[in-house]
Amino acid sequence: MLGQTTNIMIVGVGGQGTLLTSRIIAQAVVAMGYDVKVSEVHGMAQRGGSVVTQVRYGDKIYSPIISKGTADVLLAFEKIEAARWLDYLKPGGMVIINNERVNPLPVMSGKAKYPDDIHNKIAGLVPRTVIVDATSIAEGCGNIKAANVVLVGMLSQAINLPEDQVVDAIREIVPPKALEVNLAAFNEGRQLMTSAG
Repeated sequence: MLGQTTNIMIVGVGGQGTLLTSRIIAQAVVAMGYDVKVSEVHGMAQRGGSVVTQVRYGDKIYSPIISKGTADVLLAFEKIEAARWLDYLKPGGMVIINNERVNPLPVMSGKAKYPDDIHNKIAGLVPRTVIVDATSIAEGCGNIKAANVVLVGMLSQAINLPEDQVVDAIREIVPPKALEVNLAAFNEGRQLMTSAG
């Protein structure tokens, strides 16, 4: 995937660490000499609203915006968000879904029902779907908040980013007190994606 323009959609809800994830990926690819553009769209992020970050990198990037049907990878921190942004994935693209449910406001208020088995329905539509319980993996590493860095590990392996570049970015961006847990989470994510093929 390197050498051409790579488009990554990172989607989730407020508080899940999507923005930190995009910063780590962007910093790693800049260190590799690529041009990178990042676009962040916040819904009601503080209230569990949708948060979308688009990361595009390559030799020369003119726009930060990913058009529908052109994302190489959809990295979803939550199951409904994966479904909500699925039409941005290109044919043959990959979806990585954290098997986490965060009830949106219509579900919490009783006006809507959370769709059953949504992640498996996506897997039925997209052959290259990987479903992971990143939250449990992060908990095993010492902090559930590191679930986003488990997903960074998976994504970096999926798009062939050099491990050293991503680790350097994590060391620069993550606060020192959380570094050990996050590096462990990153390693777990990379190993998981290696075994997922």
